[in-house]
Amino acid sequence: MQNLPTYADVVAAAQRLQGHAHPTPVLRSATADQLLGAQLFFKCENLQRIGAFKFRGAFNALSAMSPAQRAAGVVTFSSGNHGQAVALSARLLGMRAVVLMPKDAAQAKIDATRGYLDGTAGEVVLYDRYTQDREQLTQQMALERGLVLIPPYDHAEIIAGQGTAAKELFEEVGALDALLVCVGGGGLLAGSALAARALSPGCKLFGVEPEAGNDGQQSFRTGKIVNIPTPRTIADGAQTQHLGQLTFAVIRENVDDMLTVTDGQLVDAMRFYAERMKMVVEPTGCLSFAAACHAGLDLRGKRVGVIVSGGNVDMTRFAELLAL
Repeated sequence: MQNLPTYADVVAAAQRLQGHAHPTPVLRSATADQLLGAQLFFKCENLQRIGAFKFRGAFNALSAMSPAQRAAGVVTFSSGNHGQAVALSARLLGMRAVVLMPKDAAQAKIDATRGYLDGTAGEVVLYDRYTQDREQLTQQMALERGLVLIPPYDHAEIIAGQGTAAKELFEEVGALDALLVCVGGGGLLAGSALAARALSPGCKLFGVEPEAGNDGQQSFRTGKIVNIPTPRTIADGAQTQHLGQLTFAVIRENVDDMLTVTDGQLVDAMRFYAERMKMVVEPTGCLSFAAACHAGLDLRGKRVGVIVSGGNVDMTRFAELLAL
């Protein structure tokens, strides 16, 4: 296992990302504040490059590679956002990237990833997420083609890059009483934990998963990584089967609790973002706010950070969900 990342790695990542990643806005909503009796601060990573926080980790990881590794190129697996992030980062850095994506991923994510790779030596390879093992497939591809494997979350530089979103949030708004973070493989939560413990030590930190895919919650409660079958949920970015070795180690030591929300609650949050805040947020990106509303937390009188992880959703699917 790699050495665990530290807050110093987050600071180094922020320096690499300067001039490349967007410093995304922190938005407020008087309606949300009134609804919960709290002060909410929404860190809008749906407005990040490629439409999600994943650009931070991918660009940091690829930037930190040696010249020999860059020349070899990279391979990764992703439901969409990390794939787009690696594809764009590789394009910006003049590298080759191969991205393995589930064939049922949001078409907007597949198309965008192919778009970033257009005119490069990279490609998108599709697989069946319910019958094929993505990690085994990418390891085999890395070996056969001489590529460097860049996993979507279980990688020290990925975690450090993701942590820059929370770093920016704390630097802009100051200390918080609580921070809610969307969880798939745990990269964003682990990175956020490093930033929170350095910049707002008293902040309660909560990871949020879809109810159908609560492997992280099970792992947190039992003290060991739990593997589950690929969950069926509208939160496609959280259809992970397990946390990573690195992400779990950081989460176990620094997170206060893991929460879950239902798909119906995610739709309610999507509708709120669209109607009241005029934002398109993908289901996975709604996990954090849905938990603020429905997970039984007493947030009255508290200053609460909500990380909105991404906004990549097919518009037809978006309309279908909001019509429910």
